[in-house]
Formats: sequence, structure tokens, C-alpha cells
Amino acid sequence: MTMDDERRLRIVEPGGTIGVLGSGQLGRMFAIAARRMGYRVHTFSPDRDTPTGQVADVEATAAYDDLDALRAFASRVDVVTFEFENVPAASVDAVAALAPVRPSGFVLHTTQHRAREKTFLADAGIPVTPFRLVHTEADLMAAVAALGSPSVLKTASFGYDGKGQVKLRAPQDAISAWDQIGRQPAVLEAFIDFDREVSVIAARGLDGDVCAYDVIENDHRNHILDVSVSPADVSPRVRDEALRIGRAVAEALDLVGLLCVEMFLTKDDRLLVNELAPRPHNSGHLTFDAAVTSQFEQQLRAVCGLPLGDPRLLRPAAMANLLGDLWSDGEPRWAEACRFPDVKLHLYGKSEARPGRKMGHLTALAETRDAARRQVLAAREALVRSSSFSSVRA
Repeated sequence: MTMDDERRLRIVEPGGTIGVLGSGQLGRMFAIAARRMGYRVHTFSPDRDTPTGQVADVEATAAYDDLDALRAFASRVDVVTFEFENVPAASVDAVAALAPVRPSGFVLHTTQHRAREKTFLADAGIPVTPFRLVHTEADLMAAVAALGSPSVLKTASFGYDGKGQVKLRAPQDAISAWDQIGRQPAVLEAFIDFDREVSVIAARGLDGDVCAYDVIENDHRNHILDVSVSPADVSPRVRDEALRIGRAVAEALDLVGLLCVEMFLTKDDRLLVNELAPRPHNSGHLTFDAAVTSQFEQQLRAVCGLPLGDPRLLRPAAMANLLGDLWSDGEPRWAEACRFPDVKLHLYGKSEARPGRKMGHLTALAETRDAARRQVLAAREALVRSSSFSSVRA
């Protein structure tokens, strides 16, 4: 067995050290799960006093393109994972020379770029939103002619929470839309008049074992996830197909780690993959409280080479994001939300509340998904001092 094979197949037992590229709330909850199982956690990002750094053993601070700092970081850990996708490929290569990176650089390279991601999915036979690649003005006009309008123009890279996206309501909007995204490489997607958005979070272990959480139904506000509920209100056939797609994508990527597959359910009951995220996902936060094994522990198990845990929900659950807007009238009333005995409060340790910034979330468990949704929205409304604000936001 070569050294590369040994590194690729290395199992990291409890007591080992996990390196995390990124330092936001996903890394924070991953670090909590890891430390509970006896691991040490080192985090790497350009920032200090970060959500992950506040609970990690070591917070390394340097730019993602500082290869010397990355090599020093990788030399002190047993395995490396990431909590967001926008890490340069050269940085991942530098780390991978010293420690196994899970998911792999290939997975990261594929999913951090919309054009590569959608091309990969289409080539793998996964149902995906119809799309065309755009590099030139001629490409754009040909894409609009092929897909029609309305359609959505998206930057090929560095887009999330609706950023880097412009809707084309008519063909004549095409050039101005491309100007708005800086005439950079892009993807034009057909506009899907969907019934609802759902996601499946799948894990694949070092041994090839795959498991998936029950389907999650997601509601967005201003392109930011607002509320997630599981199990989703879909037919058994759609549920089975969504889970099949989630597992198929994980296997096609040869994933070792965790993956969120976001999908549109069309009004004629077809599923189309919209985006992939090879890490824990906002829609899976409810698993922290509601599943036998949370998505964060599952990520840990997968990247360390341990057997995967049981993904079953203990009860139906709902999650509501807490954005910085909630602070507009002062500190939210935490005690009021905590009066709901089946509601859990999670705050991310961010020092500055800004509109649209994810500051935390609430999770509610109940006997039915509808009851869980009502509970979590009522608890979030109880946080807010101004009734006019809460009626708009909830």
C-alpha cells in the first residue's frame, strides 16, 4: 500500500484531531459534536473570535491562499474537512499533501462552481434544472433562445443565499442581467414554477456505506432559508425518489462525508436538483435536536472513517432561522422563546447582528410536522419586542 493509499483510507479514532477549513456556524456545531465524542478540533480561516473558533481547541488565522500557513495547519491534524465551499483548489491540494481531505478536492472543485456541478449532474443522469453555460454574449443569447423566459442567470461561482442571481423576465433583459453580474462566466437556468423546495442530506462513509435523512421541506424569504420542516409533506413516491437521488449523487461523487442535495418539486411531481452542498446544511440544523445522529455527528463519523449513525428522526421537527433583523428593536427576548418546552435555542456567537445575517436558529419537536412548524414560528415571534415586526417576519 502506498503512502497515498494509507492516507486515503486512514481511520481517525476518538482522541484524534480534526481540521476544519472555515469557521462559521456549521463548523461550530461540528466542533461541538466532535468534542462530545472526544476529538480535538482546529479551525482555519482569515478571521478571529469566530463561531467555530470559540469552541475549537485551536483557531488558526490566515488567508486561504497562504499555503505555508495551510501546510502548518495540516501538519498538526489527522484529517481535514470543510464547512464552506469557497476554498481555492490550490489550498486544498496543499493540505491534501499532508493530511486526508474529506470530502475530496474533486468534490469541492465540482460543487463550488455551478457550471461544473450542473454538467457533472447531467452527465451522471441525475435530473437537473435545464441549463446552458454562458461565457460570451453570443452564448447568452443562444441560451435565452433555447430556454426561453422567464429564466435565471447565475454566476458560475461564489453564489449563495440568492447572491449572484438575476431573473430574466423577457429576452430583452439578458444583456442588462449579464452586466449586473459583471459579465463573468455564468449559467442560465430555466425558471421552474415549482410546488415546493425540498432537500435530502446524505452521508457516505469511508467504507462506501450510504445513508440519508428523511426529506426536508424548505421555505425561503428573500432568497434566505426561513423555515425547514421534516418529514416533508410529499407523497411516498416522491419521498422515495428524493432519497434515491440523494444517495445516487453521493455515490456518483465518490463522496466521503456529508452532502445536501437541494431539489425543486415541480407541480407535476417531478424532482429536479437545484444545488449541492458537500457539508452540513442549514436545512439539516433540525437534526441536531431531532435525529438519533445529527448531521454534524454524521459528518464527523464519515470523515473519520467510523461507521455511520442512525439518521432517523425521533419526532417530527421544524427549524426557523434567526436573522440579524430580529435585533432591530434591541436584544431579542430569549426567555420568552425558552418558555416553549419543546423548542431549542441555538446561537452562533456572532458579535454583530446585521439584517440578513444568520445569527442562530430555533428547533421545535412535536407530534406532527404542522405542530412543529406552528411551535417554532410562535417561539420566534415571542422573541420580538415589536408586534408589527414579528407579524411581518413570522
